[in-house]
Amino acid sequence: MKRPDQSRGVIHKLLSSGSRPAKDRWQRVFGGGDPFFTHAGASGEMLIARIRVMLVLVVLCIPGYNYFRNPTAPEHLAGMMIGAWALALALVVLILVRKQVLGAWIGLASSMMDVTLVSAALATFLFLDMPHLSLHNFVVFEAYFLALIATCLRYDVKLCVIAGSLAILEYAGILLVADARFNLQAASFGAGRLGLFDWHIQLGRLLMLAAATGLAAVVVDKSRALRRLSTIDRLTGVLNRGSFDERLNAELSRARRQDESLAIVMMDVDHFKKFNDDLGHAAGDAALRSVTRVITSEIRRSDILARYGGEEFVLIMPSTSCEQAIRKVEAIREKLARHNIPLPRTDGLTARLTMSAGVSIFPDDGVTADELVDGADERLFEAKNMGRNRVVGPAVRSRLRTA
Repeated sequence: MKRPDQSRGVIHKLLSSGSRPAKDRWQRVFGGGDPFFTHAGASGEMLIARIRVMLVLVVLCIPGYNYFRNPTAPEHLAGMMIGAWALALALVVLILVRKQVLGAWIGLASSMMDVTLVSAALATFLFLDMPHLSLHNFVVFEAYFLALIATCLRYDVKLCVIAGSLAILEYAGILLVADARFNLQAASFGAGRLGLFDWHIQLGRLLMLAAATGLAAVVVDKSRALRRLSTIDRLTGVLNRGSFDERLNAELSRARRQDESLAIVMMDVDHFKKFNDDLGHAAGDAALRSVTRVITSEIRRSDILARYGGEEFVLIMPSTSCEQAIRKVEAIREKLARHNIPLPRTDGLTARLTMSAGVSIFPDDGVTADELVDGADERLFEAKNMGRNRVVGPAVRSRLRTA
C-alpha cells in the first residue's frame, strides 16, 4: 500500500503527463515564431499584397459605376473616396513588402490593416449619417472574410486569431455607436430595400466572424503540419533537399538585395558506411539523429540546416563571413568528435563519429546556388582527401586534425 505522499506524487505525475500534450500543442500553435515557416509566410505576404491591389481595383468598380451613374449621391462619392484610400494603402503595403521594410512585423501590420480598413469603410457611412449603409452593407462587410482568408497564407495561427478578434471587436464597436447615435428601430431607418434593423441578424454576423476566425486558425494549423511533412526529412526532422534548394534561392536573393555575405557548408559524416555495416541500420539512424542534434545545438535560429542525402548535411548561414563560418563549423566538428552516441538495443554502449566539411562564401566563391554548392562540395572532398575530420574553407585551405 502506498503512503499518502507517494499517492500524491503519483497523482501529480498523472496530471502532469495528461496536460503535457495540451501544453505542447499550445506552444506549437501560439508559441514564439517558428523560423521553419518564415520563408513560407514571406512568400504568402507578397502574394497577399498583390491580390490586395487587384481586389481593391475590382471592388472599386462598384462605387465607380454608381458614382458615374449618379454623381450627386453622397453615398456614391463616399464609396469612391473609400476605394481610393484603400487602393493607395494597398500600393504602399506592396512597396513595403517588396522592400522588406517592416521585416517580421509586416504580417501583423498588414493583417490588422486589412481588417481595420473594412471597419473604417463601414464607420465612414455611419458618420455620414447613413447607418443603413453601414449596418446593411452587403459588399463591404464581406471583405472581412477576405481579410480572414488572407491570413491563412501567412502560416501563422496567431495572426488568424488577432485579425478575427479585431474584426469582431471593431464591428461590435460600430454596432454600439450606431445604437447609441441613431434610433435603429425607426421606420425611416428601414426604408427602402435594405430592410429593418435586427439585432439577431447583427449578432449572427458577429458569430459568423468568430466561426470564420476559428476555421482560418484550424486551416493554418493543418496546413503547417502538411507543409512540414512535405518539406522535412522524416528521419532527422530538418529540411529535405528540395526545401533546401528553395530556401537557398530565397536567401541568395536577400543577400544580393542587402549586399551581405552568405556561407554554404557541406558536411559529411566520416566512414558512415562502415559504421552502418558494422552496427546496423538502426544504429546508423540513431547516429544521424544524434549528429543532427549536435549541429542544431550550435547554430543560430536564422541558419538553415538540411539533410542533403545519406550522411551528408548542408547548412546555409546568412550574414556570415568566411572566418565566422569556419569558426562555427570547427566548433560543430569538435563537439561531434567528443559526443557519445547511444546505440539502440545495447546495454548503454555508445559510439563516436567525426565529420568533414567544406565552406563556400557568397559572393567570393560564386553568385548562383549551383556555384556555391559546388564550391562547398569540392572543399568537402578536399577535406576527405586530406584525412577527414577537418574543415576546409576559402581562406584557410586546411585544418590540423584533432582527436
